[in-house]
Amino acid sequence: MAKSAALEAGRVLLDYFNRATTVTWKGKSNIATDADLASEKVVIETLTGEFPGHDIVGEESGSSGQKSEYTWLVDPLDGTNNFLAGIPHFCTTMSLTRNGEILLGVTYDPLRQELFHSAQGVPAFLNDQVITASRTETMEASLIGFDVGYNLEEGPRMLGMAESLWKDVHGLRLMGSAAMGLAYVAAGRMELYCHRFLYPWDIAAGILLVRNAGGVVTDWDGAPATPDSRQIVAGGPKLNSLFREWCRSRSSLSAGKETFLRTDSLVAPHETFHPTEGLFDVRH
Repeated sequence: MAKSAALEAGRVLLDYFNRATTVTWKGKSNIATDADLASEKVVIETLTGEFPGHDIVGEESGSSGQKSEYTWLVDPLDGTNNFLAGIPHFCTTMSLTRNGEILLGVTYDPLRQELFHSAQGVPAFLNDQVITASRTETMEASLIGFDVGYNLEEGPRMLGMAESLWKDVHGLRLMGSAAMGLAYVAAGRMELYCHRFLYPWDIAAGILLVRNAGGVVTDWDGAPATPDSRQIVAGGPKLNSLFREWCRSRSSLSAGKETFLRTDSLVAPHETFHPTEGLFDVRH
């Protein structure tokens, strides 16, 4: 049923691609379009019809209010800024959890017709093919994806990290979609993806995909990531450890970059925004 819901949502997104017009601003660079709302409506209707007792938490609509141990986490359009700009890199993603444990996850890229999916106890798949995370074990050979996010304190930290990191890795990619970043790690297209300000609907499906593809997903301290984790590092076991060690060894440099980038006009401590949808590309 989750696959069917994702495919239906994808059809809605394709209908709106390059013609979405209604934009709601939720914060700095954080928007919702008519495509987000229409796609989420289709997903909720599909899931509610099949599982009327389950809670459904959508990025745009919030919780359905059902009291249940089962909760669906739905991001109807991850990569909204890419989508609105006509950049062909976005997806719909959803997962089912039971008391916080991820039971299944689906991420669908409708433009490429790529359906990433997995469930507890089974491998991760791209359409009908089993996928595995990269086994690269050196930073120098690694392509690393990241996103800046909407939080005005964490964003400068990520930019400072990128400035220091690019010379030590094969390349960097700013994805504009956390769900796509995690799916690409699961498929071995990138060695690692990291982010410092996320929400459950962004990452729950991707956490399961990466783990069932043989990778690991932790927070920045190395603890296993959960849907409630705000900060994640996803990649192969060796690279996850190497990356976090690299970050620890340069903590003073990162702090310096944060201080350099933060100004009174830039940082508003009371403001909290959703994850990133920007686009940035650095090649080494």
